[in-house]
Amino acid sequence: MYVLDANVFIGAYRGYYAFEVAPSFWNALVNLASNSKICSIDRIQHEIINPKDKDPDKLHEWTTDNFKDYFEGTDAVDVLENYALIQQWSFNNPQFTDAAKDEFARNADAWLIAYAKAKGYTLVTHEVYNPQMKKRILIPVVCENFGVNYVNTFEMLKNLQVQF
Repeated sequence: MYVLDANVFIGAYRGYYAFEVAPSFWNALVNLASNSKICSIDRIQHEIINPKDKDPDKLHEWTTDNFKDYFEGTDAVDVLENYALIQQWSFNNPQFTDAAKDEFARNADAWLIAYAKAKGYTLVTHEVYNPQMKKRILIPVVCENFGVNYVNTFEMLKNLQVQF
C-alpha cells in the first residue's frame, strides 16, 4: 500500500498530468484507491481542499468529487505515537534551523510519515533525499531515520504496473 503526499496531487495537477492532458492518470488514482493500493491522509486532504477557498481550483473539485473517501484518519494510537517520536526527533535535531522545525511542526509531513510508519506503507513524495539540508526537514530524510520506505510517483506507477 502507498500513501501519497500532497505534492503528488499538486505536481501532477500543475504539470505533467494536468486534467486536460492526462485524464487517465486521475482515473488510475481512483482505481488504485478503490482497490486499496493507494490512499492519503486527512492532513493532506486539508492541504488540497481548503473549505475557506471561495474559488476552488480543479484539483480541489476533483478531490472532493473523486478521492474524498480515500483520505485516512490520523487519530489512531499507533499514528499518534509515531508522530510524537518524529516531532521529538526533529525538535532535538541540531542540524535543522528553528524555522525548519516550526514549519515541520505545522505542516502535514510528520503526520504522513507517522501514518506510513504505523501502517507499514510506502510513502510517495516528490521530495528528494538531501541529508545536508538545514532550512527544511525533508520527508526522505525523516523516512531514512525512521525506516519508512518512500518512492516518487513514477516509481509507484511502475511498481503497480499502471499503464496509460
